[in-house]
Amino acid sequence: MSTHTETQPLTTGTSGKSTVPLTRKDFISDQMVRWCPGCGDYSVLAQMHKLLPTLGVPREQTVFVSGIGCSSRFPYYVNTYGIHGIHGRAPAIAMGVKAVRPDLSVWVVTGDGDGLSIGGNHLIHLIRRNLNIKVLLFDNRIYGLTKGQYSPTSVVGQKTKSTPMGVIDFPLHPIELALGAEATFVARAVDTDQQHLTEVMRRAAEHTGTAFVQIYQDCPVFNDGAFDWIRDKSHRMENGLYLTHGQPIRFGKNNEKGIILDGITPKIVTVTEKNQADLLVHDERAPQPTLAFLLSRMTPPNYPVPLGVLRAVEKPTYEVALEQQIADAKNKKGEGDMQALLLGSEHWTVD
Repeated sequence: MSTHTETQPLTTGTSGKSTVPLTRKDFISDQMVRWCPGCGDYSVLAQMHKLLPTLGVPREQTVFVSGIGCSSRFPYYVNTYGIHGIHGRAPAIAMGVKAVRPDLSVWVVTGDGDGLSIGGNHLIHLIRRNLNIKVLLFDNRIYGLTKGQYSPTSVVGQKTKSTPMGVIDFPLHPIELALGAEATFVARAVDTDQQHLTEVMRRAAEHTGTAFVQIYQDCPVFNDGAFDWIRDKSHRMENGLYLTHGQPIRFGKNNEKGIILDGITPKIVTVTEKNQADLLVHDERAPQPTLAFLLSRMTPPNYPVPLGVLRAVEKPTYEVALEQQIADAKNKKGEGDMQALLLGSEHWTVD
């Protein structure tokens, strides 16, 4: 933890919840925040500072894990335990932490480069194992810390320091990746929509299992304006599709547009009394991710971008199954003996 001065002793009850009320200030560390002016990371950090005291989890039972990148400075700025790992390995570190200390609240903070390039493999396996870990992926479609190379989410044609004539790779879509790995919770938010961002992070925190949240955020130095079409409040209702479970999917400045299905293809319509009953209804709890995947494929300029929770289903978590397996093994075979294992028959000699 940081050297932030304690104002009162922190105690916990048998439930692991804090018995001393915590405030936003309790979660602000004594470290100077070092991001470029205007960076979207500031907004996410501010909303996290507001959210954490409302969760009732003590600081000493909260861990933030990061890799390398601008977003990966996050653990320094939150007055909890934190691990600043190596490039792309935050999910692997977080899995180790959660496996041996399932009582801890574990968050992974990563970026589109750190999490989807060198760390893509680790992220996939964290998601498929469904550990009770929260993953915040800051997506600005650029490598910011290393000064402006293109990232896995950079769009075709985007000119960067490493692609001066334009990106020729097809971009990776984080939401689709998470759904393909059978994520039990998938959501998307925007850095400038602070109230909605906080609510999405709250939903992620309350979910039991791996919660994956993609956050559109601005890099004002190396990719400024990449998401102005959704970050700008004046465009948000026209270009954003705010999802509510059990409600028809509608959008527009006056909520006048909706989505219906033409076969398996989403179609934008102007809502009338005649077609109102045909509007697609959002079901985040559907056992199969088919609807969530269909929504994830909706991207500008042909469609508004879905925001909020696309999927939230329950499934057994890895750490609970691991603890049960260890308990079953002990009941069946007794306590293990490391020395006997090392000196057992499963070894060989190399001449």
